Amino acid sequence: MKETSLKWKGRFLWLAIFAIAMGFLEGIVVVYLRELYYPEGFEFPLKLMSSELVRAEWIREIATLVMLAGVGIIAGRNGLQRLFYALFAFGVWDIFYYVALNLLLGWPASLLTWDLLFLIPVSWLGPVLAPVINSLTMILMALLFIGRQEKGYYIRLGVSDWILVFSGALVILYTYLADYSRLLIDSGVLGAKGDPAAGQRFAEMITSYVPESYRWPLFIAGEALILAATINVMIRSRKYSKDETIN
Repeated sequence: MKETSLKWKGRFLWLAIFAIAMGFLEGIVVVYLRELYYPEGFEFPLKLMSSELVRAEWIREIATLVMLAGVGIIAGRNGLQRLFYALFAFGVWDIFYYVALNLLLGWPASLLTWDLLFLIPVSWLGPVLAPVINSLTMILMALLFIGRQEKGYYIRLGVSDWILVFSGALVILYTYLADYSRLLIDSGVLGAKGDPAAGQRFAEMITSYVPESYRWPLFIAGEALILAATINVMIRSRKYSKDETIN
């Protein structure tokens, strides 16, 4: 059992090292982007990027997710482990992305500083603290579930657990997407069918919009749903019998 314990702890260690390196790499890419578009420092309202650069950013974001999923698949011994090793890597990567930006640019000034978080399918907005909390939650779930499983416990997410997790994730996702989704609706882009005037209105809204209030009550509710599922799973965990296996 001691040798097995060292093996799974070693996986977490190397995944963390990989994710930290990815976080610094991502941060350095953003340093270049901000030098081009925000030489005086990043702040809202946003500046419009060229369509070519937006496409490149979409590809970069997709490639990042594929890489994080890939290392999780390689590290895990079963479906649950593959998923949560990937989420662990994602959480560490995201936190150290901000660590890198703080060391290289002195940004963010605080955890309540607003950031452009993601671009697919529309821009995600939120204070830095929100994705950091999400990342810590993913890391905690991975350590609890995989660690418990490797110690000989039966860990399974039931239908009710998945409902809680996905419901919480959707609520949190709404808090990130709501601002720019509203701009899309208000500008008329969604129903414009190629109307250049609607596109111009949306561009003007983007370049003048400054987020002010975040939907923290909804965010907390989403986190509570996910943590409730985590607690339920841990309460139901039990030791494997001799003829059972975790593979």
